[in-house]
Amino acid sequence: VAYNAIYRNKKERSSRFITFWTEEVPEIFSYRLKELTAAILVFLFFTAVGVLSQQGNNDFARLILGDSYVNMTITNIEDGDPLAVYKEHTQMNMFFAITFNNIRVSFINFVMGIFTVFGTGYILMKNAIMVGVFVNFFAGYDLLNEAMLVIFIHGALELSAITISAVAGFTLGNSYLFPGTLKRTEAFARGAREGIKMLISLVPVFIAAGFLESFVTRYTEMPLFLSLFIIFGSFAFIIGYYIILPLKINLARNKAAHV
Repeated sequence: VAYNAIYRNKKERSSRFITFWTEEVPEIFSYRLKELTAAILVFLFFTAVGVLSQQGNNDFARLILGDSYVNMTITNIEDGDPLAVYKEHTQMNMFFAITFNNIRVSFINFVMGIFTVFGTGYILMKNAIMVGVFVNFFAGYDLLNEAMLVIFIHGALELSAITISAVAGFTLGNSYLFPGTLKRTEAFARGAREGIKMLISLVPVFIAAGFLESFVTRYTEMPLFLSLFIIFGSFAFIIGYYIILPLKINLARNKAAHV
């Protein structure tokens, strides 16, 4: 009897783990498609702001990225290896540092939702402007294609996950601003639970991005087809899991409600 109980509990835990990823997370996002759309639009808009700001003022990169990083990158460009920064540290040290930092940024994105969507929006804005400046900086040296093919090996997952983490912050902020029929404290607690589950779903994505940045991105001479395979495969996963699947659930729910 004891063995059967233990086996049953293990089976239930295993089933719960699987359904968390296959059902619970997509369903949560299916209720937060507006927040997801807002996060994507905010990121794209301020990325464009970063691009245009750098284009209008070459010193803008120093303000956003810092003098030391800009000087180092210029030196690397002059030495013929513009993306040497990805080769400077040992793989394992890079992996742990990068993965931890990305998870930290996503957590900040979430927690800043306490200050409404503007708190999370501010963090997302800063990251997006940085990306835009980074892109235009390399474009100024006619290295845009080379840089994008290398950076998006990990950036496809990393930047997507950081953007999606803002959905958790927007959810938290909107939960107590617009509690609906719930008490404000209950709505806030539910928003916090949903946001935490969103962040948990992103941890494997950040781990994968950290692995790619630490162990793969450093091979800047990688064949084009392999770079494109990783980049498009990464975007396909993000779009499929965080956009298409929740959208299908949302459409099915709306259809069932009108039957």
